[in-house]
Amino acid sequence: QEGSLCAQHCLNNLLQGEYFSPVELSSIAQQLDEEERMRMAEGGVSSEEYRTFLQQQPSVNMDDSGFFSIQVISNALKVWGLELILFNSPEYQRLGIDPINEKSFICNYKEHWFTVRKLGKQWFNLNSLLMGPELISDTYLALFLAQLQQEGYSIFVVKGDLPDCEADQLLQMIRVQQMQRPKLIGEEAAQSRDQRLPRSDMDQAIEVNHPFDGTGILDEDEENFQRALALSRQEIDMEDEEADLRRAIQLSMQGSRRSELSGSLPQNMPQPSHSSQTDSLSSEELRRRRQAYFEKQQQQLQQQDQTQNLQDKTTLNSSTPEPGAGGDMSEEDMLQAAMNMSLESVRNHLNSEEEK
Repeated sequence: QEGSLCAQHCLNNLLQGEYFSPVELSSIAQQLDEEERMRMAEGGVSSEEYRTFLQQQPSVNMDDSGFFSIQVISNALKVWGLELILFNSPEYQRLGIDPINEKSFICNYKEHWFTVRKLGKQWFNLNSLLMGPELISDTYLALFLAQLQQEGYSIFVVKGDLPDCEADQLLQMIRVQQMQRPKLIGEEAAQSRDQRLPRSDMDQAIEVNHPFDGTGILDEDEENFQRALALSRQEIDMEDEEADLRRAIQLSMQGSRRSELSGSLPQNMPQPSHSSQTDSLSSEELRRRRQAYFEKQQQQLQQQDQTQNLQDKTTLNSSTPEPGAGGDMSEEDMLQAAMNMSLESVRNHLNSEEEK
């Protein structure tokens, strides 16, 4: 589409040929302007209405952008014996005609015009903003027109016999299928601009240092594979470390049990050299020796606590003035003597245990 000459493209798409040029449509618009000016002048060229018409509306049928009014399009079609009827007018609605039984429609929204026409036995959207014709199914035609009305389009039914065209004759014999909707011209141009945009110095440097030869994708896949393999190995190593740790704990526990058993035995008794000797001991004997070991450990802890308390008491007593030589024994001296006796009893008991 060139400029805003959508009305010209709309007419030529309807008639399927280069029948109208911008010059011809401009001539029709000027003729309509002159007719309107003459009607306004009938009220007097000096009237306020006439001067306002000339100043504010020099032309309502065309402008410098290439827009043409519905009056221009209607007059252009009269040359071919065609007539425009408003699709949603009460007169047309009373006829109750199914849109599928019509031949063509002209649609207008603001300054844009396009044609919807039946070629052969199929309907096509011949919008000049598209890269090519858009196929419209029979079942979708009514919905398509209703959608245009909701978007604010004015729809006109073209009444009359359209001139013969090669496309209509060809599509009378065959039916076409469209796999993909044609793109908008602006969309295609935007993609073309993106492809033509100059690349930055960084992109060019990357391409020079790493030219694309198809190996980049393979290198990335290889890198991902190596990363996954490393993670898998790490997980296996962690599992092996956990297994080793569990085995070490089990061995340590077994070693502690053996040390407990060996410690509970008398020192003058020979240590078993084979696990069968340990198995020969009865469970009651093992329990008794283990209990004796624990009791011995507990006595040693108690002895350490008593010794520590005794040392603390002795330090405290050394800082207290001693009583007179001729005086009676004080309560602290009596307590000290009792503790010494208890300590001596514990030593004797331990000595007897060691002799056994």
